[in-house]
Amino acid sequence: MAEGTGTKAQIGVTGLAVMGRNLARNLARHGHTVALHNRTATRTRALVEEFGHEGTFLPSDDPAAFVASLERPRRVVIMVKAGMSTDAVIDEFAPLLEAGDMIIDGGNAHFEDTRRREAALRERGLHFVGTGISGGEEGALNGPSIMPGGSPEAYAALGPLLEDIAAKAADGTPCCTHIGADGAGHFVKMVHNGIEYADMQLIGEAYDLLRQVAGYRPAEIAEIFRTWNTGRLDSYLIEITAEVLAHTDAATGRPFVDVVADSAGQKGTGRWTVQTALDLGVPVSGIAEAVFARSVSGHAGLRQAAG
Repeated sequence: MAEGTGTKAQIGVTGLAVMGRNLARNLARHGHTVALHNRTATRTRALVEEFGHEGTFLPSDDPAAFVASLERPRRVVIMVKAGMSTDAVIDEFAPLLEAGDMIIDGGNAHFEDTRRREAALRERGLHFVGTGISGGEEGALNGPSIMPGGSPEAYAALGPLLEDIAAKAADGTPCCTHIGADGAGHFVKMVHNGIEYADMQLIGEAYDLLRQVAGYRPAEIAEIFRTWNTGRLDSYLIEITAEVLAHTDAATGRPFVDVVADSAGQKGTGRWTVQTALDLGVPVSGIAEAVFARSVSGHAGLRQAAG
């Protein structure tokens, strides 16, 4: 860890919940000096104390000091909850930045919000790069798929860093490229999530048919899914479904899938995909039905009342 040594950071991360923390660690592990900031300073200190051995971090409690610790052009990655929190962080940091600097939003923002923010910051001479990040907590740490939008000029300055930490294809190609202007990165991430909704619904319905119609037990279905995972259906979702189906609840000895609540939540990207498809006149019936199935799932009380 470097602190107060005159070293400048190549990139900074503000918002150090799990995704932001793991992204910062990924950057540091790849040899990049990373400036750190969080609204609550205890989280910044905790990251440095626990993971400071992984690379060079420059922690700051003060936004101005955080910005001052960055080399030009400054690259500020925002990893906060999408919505008003993102706007609040932008309003806090934008006045501290100079022309040519960039703000990278790694949250699950709606692409129209990203377009609005990009246009507003462009007028101030700043780059705004709405960036989809896929892979969850493990991906952020060990190599996510990264979908940056924004201007080509911003990507020229930011792309090498993102490509360095991204997941790699079998031939070594980074799972990262410039998607397109303004909100394109978040648009693609939205559609990606919508497709994933449909994939998970298909998996759920396959399980239901095997359980309710064919009469297989969860452990037997787990073996079927493992077999599927050795062929064309090989995927992370199939893999973890098999693991869940094979798991037994320690307290009851019953299959875990029979104990866990059958109520699924959603963060909104699937719904946004369907709404946008309706606006554009694009049929996405599989995704739409998956979103509706989650809505039905979330109304556990109504389902029970209906028998």
